[in-house]
Amino acid sequence: MDESFADRVIDFNSGLHYSGELPDGFQVMNPYLDNPETIQVMRQFYHKYYGDSRNRQFIVGINPSRKGAGVTGVPFTDTKRLYSACGIEMKSAHTHEISSVFMYDMIDAYGGAAAFYERFYINSPFPLAIVRQTKAGQWVNANYYDDPSLFTAVKDFMITSLKKHISMGLDVSKVYVLGKKNAKFIQKLNGEAKLFGGIEILEHPRYIQQYKSKDKDFYIAKYIEAFDSGL
Repeated sequence: MDESFADRVIDFNSGLHYSGELPDGFQVMNPYLDNPETIQVMRQFYHKYYGDSRNRQFIVGINPSRKGAGVTGVPFTDTKRLYSACGIEMKSAHTHEISSVFMYDMIDAYGGAAAFYERFYINSPFPLAIVRQTKAGQWVNANYYDDPSLFTAVKDFMITSLKKHISMGLDVSKVYVLGKKNAKFIQKLNGEAKLFGGIEILEHPRYIQQYKSKDKDFYIAKYIEAFDSGL
């Protein structure tokens, strides 16, 4: 029996490990090591929506958040949306993540989770959560591009990860990159490694939900129009 898209993603996630250097004050969180249930619900999700050999288009995020994929193992999916939109319950954690709110409102407008995931695969160039320590000693979400030395440290790992994503069966003649600042770095990586064809840049769900929530319908329509143009 041929290996399914789900099998490839599960193998990739299950083997994720970052052993490279990091600047002082940054740490990497690996949900697949931190919580055994994460592996279980991640497997359920991919078997449910990716149990085929269909090629998909790539939506490229930044890196997982602590309360989204940093818990569930599913990009842009907190435990609330994992249950309400995907029908998969996570008992050991309960999270709310604002990017997930926008993403699943958009997915609902697109036609629902089954229709959306039949066509798209979402992941990030750095597929594990990054946190940084504040002056007060708290750990908060960080982006791979927040510090030049952080980007330099993780760049090769990101290129390798992106190549692995592509090898799963992705149509990368056109990819969708979430976040304008993210896109600048993705374009830099693409110039070096020749990973993608065209790049369509969309506002990041967190930015929309946090700063443009009154215009959410406009951005949902913008996403769907961009996806329709890529058919």
